[in-house]
Formats: sequence, C-alpha cells, structure tokens
Amino acid sequence: MNVNQSVPPVPSFGQPQPVYPGYHQSSYGGQSGSTAPTIPYGAYNGPVPGYQQTPPQGMSRASPSSGAPPASIAQAPCGQAAYGQFGQGDVQNGPSSTVQMQRLPGSQPFGSPLAPVGNQPAVLQPYGPPPTSAQVTAQLSGMQISGAVAPAPPSSGLGYGPPTSLASASGSFPNSGLYGSYPQGQAPPLSQAQGHPGIQTPQRSAPSQASGFIPPASGGPRLPSMTGPLLPGQSFGGPSVSQPNHVSSPPPQALPPGTQMTGPLGPLPPMHSPQQPGYQPQQNGSFGPARGPQPNYGSPYPAAPTFGSQSGPQPLPPKRLDPDAIPSPQLSELPPQQKTRHRIDPDAIPSPIQVIEDDRNNRGTEPFVTGVRGQVPPLVTTNFLVKDQGNASPRYIRCTSYNIPCTSDMAKQAQVPLAAVIKPLARLPPEEASPYVVDHGESGPLRCNRCKAYMCPFMQFIEGGRRFQCCFCSCINDVPPQYFQHLDHTGKRVDAYDRPELSLGSYEFLATVDYCKNNKFPSPPAFIFMIDVSYNAIRTGLVRLLCEELKSLLDFLPREGGAEESAIRVGFVTYNKVLHFYNVKSSLAQPQMMVVSDVADMFVPLLDGFLVNVNESRAVITSLLDQIPEMFADTRETETVFVPVIQAGMEALKAAECAGKLFLFHTSLPIAEAPGKLKNRDDRKLINTDKEKTLFQPQTGAYQTLAKECVAQGCCVDLFLFPNQYVDVATLSVVPQLTGGSVYKYACFQVENDQERFLSDLRRDVQKVVGFDAVMRVRTSTGIRAVDFFGAFYMSNTTDVELAGLDGDKTVTVEFKHDDRLNEESGALLQCALLYTSCAGQRRLRIHNLALNCCTQLADLYRNCETDTLINYMAKFAYRGVLNSPVKAVRDTLITQCAQILACYRKNCASPSSAGQLILPECMKLLPVYLNCVLKSDVLQPGAEITTDDRAYVRQLVTSMDVAETNVFFYPRLLPLTKSPIESTTEPPAVRASEERLSNGDMYLLENGLNLFLWVGASVQQGVVQSLFSVSSFSQITSGLSVLPVLDNPLSKKVRGLIDSLRAQRSRYMKLIVVKQEDKLEMLFKHFLVEDKSLSGGASYVDFLCHMHKEIRQLLS
Repeated sequence: MNVNQSVPPVPSFGQPQPVYPGYHQSSYGGQSGSTAPTIPYGAYNGPVPGYQQTPPQGMSRASPSSGAPPASIAQAPCGQAAYGQFGQGDVQNGPSSTVQMQRLPGSQPFGSPLAPVGNQPAVLQPYGPPPTSAQVTAQLSGMQISGAVAPAPPSSGLGYGPPTSLASASGSFPNSGLYGSYPQGQAPPLSQAQGHPGIQTPQRSAPSQASGFIPPASGGPRLPSMTGPLLPGQSFGGPSVSQPNHVSSPPPQALPPGTQMTGPLGPLPPMHSPQQPGYQPQQNGSFGPARGPQPNYGSPYPAAPTFGSQSGPQPLPPKRLDPDAIPSPQLSELPPQQKTRHRIDPDAIPSPIQVIEDDRNNRGTEPFVTGVRGQVPPLVTTNFLVKDQGNASPRYIRCTSYNIPCTSDMAKQAQVPLAAVIKPLARLPPEEASPYVVDHGESGPLRCNRCKAYMCPFMQFIEGGRRFQCCFCSCINDVPPQYFQHLDHTGKRVDAYDRPELSLGSYEFLATVDYCKNNKFPSPPAFIFMIDVSYNAIRTGLVRLLCEELKSLLDFLPREGGAEESAIRVGFVTYNKVLHFYNVKSSLAQPQMMVVSDVADMFVPLLDGFLVNVNESRAVITSLLDQIPEMFADTRETETVFVPVIQAGMEALKAAECAGKLFLFHTSLPIAEAPGKLKNRDDRKLINTDKEKTLFQPQTGAYQTLAKECVAQGCCVDLFLFPNQYVDVATLSVVPQLTGGSVYKYACFQVENDQERFLSDLRRDVQKVVGFDAVMRVRTSTGIRAVDFFGAFYMSNTTDVELAGLDGDKTVTVEFKHDDRLNEESGALLQCALLYTSCAGQRRLRIHNLALNCCTQLADLYRNCETDTLINYMAKFAYRGVLNSPVKAVRDTLITQCAQILACYRKNCASPSSAGQLILPECMKLLPVYLNCVLKSDVLQPGAEITTDDRAYVRQLVTSMDVAETNVFFYPRLLPLTKSPIESTTEPPAVRASEERLSNGDMYLLENGLNLFLWVGASVQQGVVQSLFSVSSFSQITSGLSVLPVLDNPLSKKVRGLIDSLRAQRSRYMKLIVVKQEDKLEMLFKHFLVEDKSLSGGASYVDFLCHMHKEIRQLLS
C-alpha cells in the first residue's frame, strides 16, 4: 500500500470502512466522505464550500463558473444565504429593517471601493459583448439593483453602493445631516458622489422588502443626460467637487422591473458595511480628485489610475481637481455638518466583533471533529468541544495556515508565514478527556529507526502487518513481535481503535529508563520559596502577607491523578545582601537558620532537612513562617543580591538530584556587591534611537550563563517582582524566560490594593501542573522543516527546545520553511514530542500529531489561513526583533510583510477590479486592524507614561502567550453593562474598541487579559450608580476604586459575576480599576481603545487601512 494514497491510516471513529459498497469514507486526503461530519457553514476561513446548492425560495442563481453568467433580475449574489452578508448591518434609503446576515466565503470588496476618479466607468471588463446602457449602469453601481418586483443580482464592476439597511450594532445615530434618513424610494443628496443628474441611487433590499426602490417614471432605463432635477450637492457640468476622502463615483441608473442585465459579473458585493441611511459608503480615501496628505502618513495618495475605456455611453472625462483649492458653489448650501472633511465610515470596514460573533453562531454549536486533514478550527473566541479522531486538538496546536504551498517559490510569493503555535500541556475543559497514557513496558514506545518519529495514526502498515512505512521519512521498519497485529481487508490493523497511538492525534507514552538523565529514573521535583527580606519587602507588608498565605497554600501543591498527597518536597530561603537557609526537618522542635554571607562563591550549607515533605514537617514549617516576619521586622538593610539566590536554589536541587522550581519574591535592583550586580541604566532618551534595543537586552552575560546551568539541572524559576522604581526587568527576566518560568510584576505594591491580585496569581502558579526537565522536538514530513522557535525556553542545538519547566499556559511557536517540494496528495505532517518529568516524578512522552493539506493554488492558501495565529506569530517575531534592530525598522518590516500578503492575494486571487478598491481575503479581513494593534503596542510604540520596565515585561510575556491570549491582549474586549437585560446570565455582546462606541449614559467593562477597567459614563442613571456603588450620584464615585461593594441587588450581582467570569478565563488575575468619564484616569483607559488614534502617535484603524491600501497599490504598480 502506497504511503501517499488517500485511504487514511485511521478513519474517524464510528465511520464505515472504505471498501463496503455504498460508503465513502472521509479520508486524510481531504476528500469528504458521506460519513464525514457535515459542517453546515463552511469553515470560517476554511475552504469555500462552493456555492450554496439551494437558492433561497423564488430565486434563480448564477452558476459559480469562472465565466460571466448572465444576470437576471431574480438572481441573488452567489453563495449568499438571503441577501447582504453585511457583518453588522447595512443601510438603505428608507426605513431600516433588520435582516439576519451570514458570512460569505471568498474575497470581499468591502464597504465601498476606492473609486476611480471622476466619472469614468468603475471596472474594465475586457471580455463579453459591448455593454448596454443598463449594463453600464449596473457596472457603475457595483451592487444589487432592486425593483418593486424581485431582488436584483450583483452587478458587475465594483462591489459597492449603499447597501441595504440593518440596524447598526453599534447604536443609533441621530437622524440628521449625513446620517439623516429619507422617505422610501427617494434618493439621498449625493453630496459625496459625482453623479449624473437625474439618476436615482438604488439600494440592496432584503427579499422580504418588495418596495425598497421606486423606479423612474419613464419606465425605461435613463441614459446619463443633463436633464432632470438636480439633487442637492450636484453641479452642472463635469464632476462635482466632492468632499475629500469621499467616494466619487457615478450613481447607477435604476432599472425598471423585468429589465435583463447581461454581461460579466464583477467581484462579489461588499460583505461588511453597516452604513447609515442615505450615507454613500466609502473606502479608504485613495480616490476622487487629488487630496492632501492623510493624517499620520507622509505623502498624499496617488489618484486612482483609469482602466482604459469601454464601449457604451461614455461618462465625462475625469477632471483632477483639488477640492480644497476651488470655490464650490454648492458648499455654501450644504448643512454645516456636511462641510467638514469626511472620513471613512468606521461601520463600513471589517469589524472584529462581527467576525467573532459570526463564528460563534456558525461554529459554536457543533463539536469540532479532528478526523479530516487540514480543517481550519473555529476561532479561539468561540466555545466549542473537540473530538480527537486522529489530529491534535486546536487547544494543543494552531497553525497560521491549514493548507500550505507545495513549493517554496509559492510560499515566498505569498509571504504568509508558515508557523504553528504549540501548547503541549494545554489544560482541557472538563468535558474533554486528557490524553491517554500508553505503557509499552520495557521495550518503550515504537519509533521509526531512521527519523525517530513516534508511532502515530499516519504510519502505514504493510506486508500483512509485519512492517510499517514511516509517514515522515518513508523508511520501512520491522514491527516488533510483541506489537504485531493482523491487518483487515483495507490494510488497517484490526486493533487500531484499541490503541490511542493508532487512532488519536494526542496521547502519552510512559518513558523507559533510556529517556532519563544518567539512565536512572528521576526523583519527584521540589519547590523552593526564596523570599526577599530587605527593608522594602518588610515595609510594604509583603513578607507577612506571603508567609501567612504559604501556611495554607502548601496543602495545594500539584499532585498526580488520584494521589492522596503531593510528592513535591519544599524548602525555604530568605535573603537581602546575604542568604539564610532553614532546616525544617520533621524531628526538630524549632527551625534552624544558617547564613551564607560569601555570595561570590555560593554553596548550600545543609542537605538533610532543607527539602522536606510538607505533611511530615508541617509544625516546623508553620513555626518558621510565623517567625520570618518577626525576625526581620526591624531590618534596615535595603540592598539585595539576585544571581547568588538562584545559584543557591539550583545547587540545592543538584544536591538532591531532582528537578524543581524556584519561587523568587524580589523587590529592588540588585546593587549589592555580588555576581550579577546591576546598575540603573534606565534612559528614556534612547527611545526612537538606534540604541533603543539596548533597553531590551540584559546588562551582563552572567544571567544567560546562569540560565543555561539552571536548564541543565531542570531548575525552573518563577519571578514575582514588587518594584517601587526601575529594577531592570529586561535583565532579571532572562533566567525565568530561558528556564520556561514566568514573571509577575506588581509595581508600587500595597497590601490593601494589590493583595488579591498577588495572592490569586501565587495560588494559581503554585497549583498548576508543570512538566519538569523537558525537551521538545518537532518533526515534519519530507518537504518542510522547523527552522525557527519563539517562546520561554533554551536551545543548545537547532532542533531541541529545552525547558527546565513547562506549564499549561506556555506555548512554543515554531516556524517552518520548505526544503523540498510537497505533494498535494500526501499533504504535510507535524509531530510534536515532549519528554518531561511529571509532578509525581514519572518520565513521560507527550505526542501531538497534525496533518495539513498542501496546495498548488494560492487561493487555497488564503482560504485556509487563521488570522489570530498569524498575528500571534507576527507579534512574537517583532518582539524578538527589537532585541537586535531599531524599533522603527521592526515596525516597517511588519507593515511591508502585511502589504505583500494582501497584494499577492489581490494580484493572484481576487476578481479583476479597480485599483482604487481595497480587497481583502475573507479569512484575513481582520489582518490590518489586528496588525495595527500590534504596531501601536507599548513595546513597538511606547507612550510617555510607559516605563522601560513595563515594555520589557510585556515583551517577555507575549513571547509565550497562546493565540487566545494575544487575541484579547492586542484587541481588548469592551462590554456594555446596561444594554442587556439584568436577568440575563450570558456575557453581554462586545462592541468595537473605539471611543465613539461609548455612550455617556452607559457603563463598560474593558479587559485585555492583564487589565480590567469599569468605565462609568457621566450621564449614567442615578439608580444604576446607587445599585452598583452604593453612592447617590456620579460625582461621589471614587475614581480608581478597585473593588465593587458587595450589594444585594440584581445589577450588583450581575456585574460582580461578570467580572469573576472574565477573571476565570484568564491565566493572570486582572485587577479592577473604576474610571469615570472626563477623569484623569480616562487617558489610561483610552489607551486600550485600539481602533482610535493613540497619544503615542499610533494610527487609527481607518488611517491604517488607508495606509495599508496605499502600500498595496505601490506594490501592485
């Protein structure tokens, strides 16, 4: 049996075998079988499921061929469920109506295009018969034209025009000025459009609305002529002087009912533009007459090029005029709010909130079954169950693309990074089973002799089951006698479903002694608590708080499965300029202290009695924890050491011959004479210079050397920092970073304000399951290989990721490159193998397998990308880049790469259309908004209030974040609190992170995984203020409050419950900050409204989209 054939090594559970007549099995080859789980909605950014088989009632549908089908008035746009797929809602010129929308696969010309200048035709279609006037009109309109009889087709040309009305998700606008609505069937003032007089603007209408548009009285299509009443804002000859940044495009003619439209269809209609009634949709601002420079970007945009000419009635030649330089006769007649420089309507551009909501609705109800190769999983923001049927769950591995190019040339052309974000020990929800543990006895797990890959569902058994062919390197191996099993008539082993390694994507093997250090099984790990007892730590009350907490926390050390008590032993050290070790042996009446003052040559003064079992030595430990705060209560020692403390912990673990973790509680810059002594080098003047990168680099090499020794010993370090001033996080975090540990930072720690956050983080950190002394390797099938790694770990060679400790929150991001051609039939395989010591001291191997599709068409690549994972990779790539390159160069690299990805799509995959139009792939339509958030982040564009330590802290945090964490970190969630009914227990629907979404009569929670704000509008009802804060008016609310009073009323319970549930979703405790509108703290809150322009100079989403479009056009021209 050939390894490349499409019969899978493992069918999905419960599926019939492929050979039975009448059945067709879903296979790893990607062909969906009749028994494959049906997914009613094409995967979000998954393969386009073709066009919908059944048109909505009463509509015929164009065939989805590449040619141009004739469009009849009764058609609906291809693949559309009912009508507009507008994310949040669109608008018609008439009363608004709400229609349920659904996302359309494929590319999307959004909102409205950046139309060509003047009155030229929108798109040149170089084929098909000369268009009739009705057709030209349709091409100009680029949208559905609806009559009173039936819904109309998408016309060719640009996908824009005023879309149909939906209530905007973001709240209503006043009915005035630009946003005013007009009586049904009456055209709006075309102040933004260079229109032909006398032509009405039709709109898309939902099937249920028959009367959305009144056709012209003449009954036939009108040609563009100079007759007919002038609409407000239109001029007599030539193009009207439109507002800058507005669409300048001829409005289409109306077609009376029954008019046939033939000719090539243009791109699909826009899929995402909630517009206000009567407001001409618009795009990025690179259209219309030449305009002045865009905000935040140097040069003005080039005007859109014309695309030749077209037969049929010709519009007037474009005039390139500067609207600001010419007196406009109509401008004085416009209402005042229409004279301002208009911007793109933010509702017309892709909304993260809408994409997240659509994915939840479409993919949150069905389990995600992993049996089929190359499936794109639901978004990280969607709650879904996973059924492992041969590929690892997306909770363990997420990829930037699930369909990778067959050749390196194709990959270079697209510029989409091929990467996987791997979280080997991810915690699963209670409904999903942990990986099965497989014990093969003394022989150990079965592996390929050549490439050492572990047995997995993709291995092919041959010769009656006596040998198997490796799916990674094609080597043929003998099956050991004890593992032999017969094959069934399909070539599958008859015991395939009884063995996790032959039927599941993730499983564990018990490792044999050959996988252990020095060929002997490991001892259970140890935890050592190392407490700074200098003046700062004692003064703030930190030491007393910590010692109290440890008394109870030691009962909750991690344990294996059903073990009665944890196998982990504990030890205690205190330090300032010298170190104090404690003997807490169970036979002692009182703990004994030993002081080591020679910090230059660190050693551990005692072996027996330093690391002990908690239950055996409980009385002595409790006595010690009571005494420590008293012993140092009167200390005046302000200086501390750092490197010797870690050295001491590592030496203690070495002497005990075990791996383990150090919990270090530290308050100040280590300036005492000792190895690793640091000086204060904080210098804000280096920002935006070539030397800025030094702020992120460690001061001395001693820390890297120490980290390397720790990794060799399996000594992981978790660092809790409590600084009042600069402590050089960039240097101190090197050891936690390289050993797989974590850093927690509590600036200006005060017990009353920060106690809850610190204790919550500490409890979670001590209790979480950790793998110690770990080594991870990622193997790939022939054609690609792992070339780069990002995360908190150390690498002594090019293939092995070494982790002194690895917990369920940490990820390792791996980038792949081609080293050969891939095969579309066989796809590509990844296998991540993690060798680690469990909390009980058991040596184990955890294996995750994933099969991906390969493609020869760029469209398949773009259809199967995952933007959230892409952003996770790009952020990590950039955050590592700042160590060696100027920050500006790193930002430019990101922008260029994003522009190349989108330009390649535009050039190779999108339907031909005007260069003035911005077209994004459906599954990447959020790439610009998310990338802008990364560019504006504190690491890449610091505001004046961000400290050097904060930047270094965030930089190392993001390095090991998973995809869900980076998603909310870069684009925070903003939840309105009074919109949803009080009795509702579900989370309120989020709104976009922009100031214009805030209503001063409402309250909002904003969270990004690290911060939690409660913003209170100045006009919030008095009753709401009373229910939540127990004060009678807005002015009496304490700004900066961090705890809500516990009140017995529905609103108070609901808001506190929501805060608790948000905190439970995140790996770190988010401290609440109450922010009042117009208060000084509001500046801090607004920093997280990422769609707006930032104080540090970061572009708004709209401006960045314009800039991105300009970059794409430069690449294309």
